Amino acid sequence: MGGMVSAQGDVYSYGILLLEMFTGRRPTDDRFKDNCNLHNFVALSLPDQVMGIVDQAALHHQVVGEATGSTFCSGLRSEQAECLVSVFQIGVRCSAEFPHDRMNMEQVLKELLSVRDNFMEI
Repeated sequence: MGGMVSAQGDVYSYGILLLEMFTGRRPTDDRFKDNCNLHNFVALSLPDQVMGIVDQAALHHQVVGEATGSTFCSGLRSEQAECLVSVFQIGVRCSAEFPHDRMNMEQVLKELLSVRDNFMEI
């Protein structure tokens, strides 16, 4: 955010990258004006509106790759949606405005591995 290079700045960037990847939106999107930004857009949508902010193209690719081929984006199981919420929450916590409110990368890694493990059990 224009400050000195630091681990907290790297965590912020990582959080924004997660939000970009899972929403399919860039922080410079025309929708983000005034006090609205990618971080706030996601934070205000969680947890109940996760399917409204997730990049449907990414979901479609994942769903089509399933063995049955009969599941569609709108048919994600609640456990899968919970994994998405968890990833978004990590991105939001990493991109908190104040550095002392951000996660550290060790926490990020532990939580992402947990999400991965939970997702693989589904």
